[in-house]
Amino acid sequence: MSVIAVVDYDMGNLHSVCKGLEKAGANPKITDSPIEIEQAEAVILPGVGSFDPAVQHLRSRGLEEPIKKAISSGKPFLGICLGLQILFESSEEGKEPGLGIIKGTVRRFVHEPEITIPHMGWNQLEITQPGCALWQKLPPQAWVYFVHSYYVDPTDPQVKAATVTHGSQTVTAAIANRNLMAVQFHPEKSSTAGLQILSNFVQQVESMVPA
Repeated sequence: MSVIAVVDYDMGNLHSVCKGLEKAGANPKITDSPIEIEQAEAVILPGVGSFDPAVQHLRSRGLEEPIKKAISSGKPFLGICLGLQILFESSEEGKEPGLGIIKGTVRRFVHEPEITIPHMGWNQLEITQPGCALWQKLPPQAWVYFVHSYYVDPTDPQVKAATVTHGSQTVTAAIANRNLMAVQFHPEKSSTAGLQILSNFVQQVESMVPA
């Protein structure tokens, strides 16, 4: 069974993510060790909270370079919620530079009378990369669970793997670029669809491990 490193930097919903991965048949390992991240077959970067503390915690633990190295190595990588946002260059939420792995900015929802901020609850995905491994066996416009006030705005629209509409605003819900995938929603809280997404990620990891 493949080991999936779940990065611990004091900003993640780690145990819920691990429970979802275990249900999907994976062997998750919570860690902040660069060596264990390097040795794992895949890496998940979860996250809840604010942008600046997240990148500060990552850097204080010396995890920025191991994360970049894991992505550049070609091993499957999945960011979740704040773990998506900190992959970008900057955020309107704070002043710290992001990891800059994906070009673009994290932006705040524009206030509208008919919408709530944060965007919280169930909403439907509009898939823009049907071939992305995360979406296999999902029903059309699958319902997933969101909690966020900010959304990513990639410079290259081709990295968008799914969008979601909140009020009149259609924003990025997921990105995918080769082995790097990341989602704004919480698959570990998204019932059947979320478990399928995690299972798809696990299956991709298993397919890359030599027999």
